[in-house]
Amino acid sequence: QVQLVESGGGSVQLGGSLRLSCAASGSIFRINDMAWYRQAPGKSRELVADITNDYSTNYADSVKGRFTISRDNAKNTVHLQMNSLKPEDTALYLCYADVTIAWYSGKMDFWGKGTLVTVSS
Repeated sequence: QVQLVESGGGSVQLGGSLRLSCAASGSIFRINDMAWYRQAPGKSRELVADITNDYSTNYADSVKGRFTISRDNAKNTVHLQMNSLKPEDTALYLCYADVTIAWYSGKMDFWGKGTLVTVSS
């Protein structure tokens, strides 16, 4: 199986910055898409940003221009640089990876447990 471990969350004030990281380990043949999702209390999970294996990116409208997703295929890591943070960015941020675990297998979805980001005004 595959494990995803997030790090980098914390508490910041309005306008602050944080950098989230997620490291994948385990039985990995190829990591396809990677993404960051978030879930605020009482709200449904939403896509923040995703990045393909060839580095194409996509962002939620609410974070465009403030967040940047990146990945290192050699290290099986994905990062989320978050600038100009707002209170509405407060949420549990979860790492997602679409993984092919063997050359003969299909794709499987894996999730991390999340890292909490709190932005105060």
